[in-house]
Amino acid sequence: MPAIPIWQIDAFTARPFSGNPAAVCLLDAERDAPWMQSVAAEMNLSETAFVRRIDDGFSLRWFTPGVEVDLCGHATLASAFALWSSGAAEEHEQIRFHTRSGVLTASRDGDIILLDFPTRPASPCDPPNGLLESLGLDSPHYVGATTEDRLLVVTDAPALRALRPDFRRLAGAAPHGVIVAAASDDPDFDFLSRFFAPAYGVDEDPVTGSAHCCLGPYWSERLGKSDMVARQISRRGGVVHLRARGDRVILGGRAVPVMRGELL
Repeated sequence: MPAIPIWQIDAFTARPFSGNPAAVCLLDAERDAPWMQSVAAEMNLSETAFVRRIDDGFSLRWFTPGVEVDLCGHATLASAFALWSSGAAEEHEQIRFHTRSGVLTASRDGDIILLDFPTRPASPCDPPNGLLESLGLDSPHYVGATTEDRLLVVTDAPALRALRPDFRRLAGAAPHGVIVAAASDDPDFDFLSRFFAPAYGVDEDPVTGSAHCCLGPYWSERLGKSDMVARQISRRGGVVHLRARGDRVILGGRAVPVMRGELL
């Protein structure tokens, strides 16, 4: 069986060793889900993407070390970068990805990659039992839910930075991702966020594109603007450009390759 090209790419950053790392496997034939899950566990990154050319673009699937997920922004951005850089897609070609979340597209604006994603607006809800306690929060400004994640908005940026979740407890209280956000105290950004998903095998994700499908509509309404720039303030950190467009959101970011090889 021929070796499979594999890349490791830092997404939503212009500097290596920051942003969110994703592995991208460029497949020439369909592989089964248990094999892909094993590769993702071996890579031990927040996401490993598997890309395969089909008639109308590319098939794309995403796996954490523990589960397959329905949507991932940073690994989609990394996949587009790998396809253009390897010559598997023409340099100025818009890429169509067929995914569990429908058809997603990637295009380029200079060195920024633009992803056209569906929004995931949150609806107000009560926090699940144990969620606030596992995060060390008393009374967030807002609690909402999407079909996939919970969104909490805290009073200010220092409160967001100070969060020290009990990840074991959080995994039991939240069998999904947890987005925590605040208005930015840095004039370069409109809002700041963090993302926790210990139930998926990822305690804190460095930069989460899919979370911004929820954050985009929330902050667009709150700030009264459609074009925004956000920063996810994990240890590695990263920047996401957003443009709210009704039931779609354009996510923009840069990418940096850090490793390229072959999966034997």
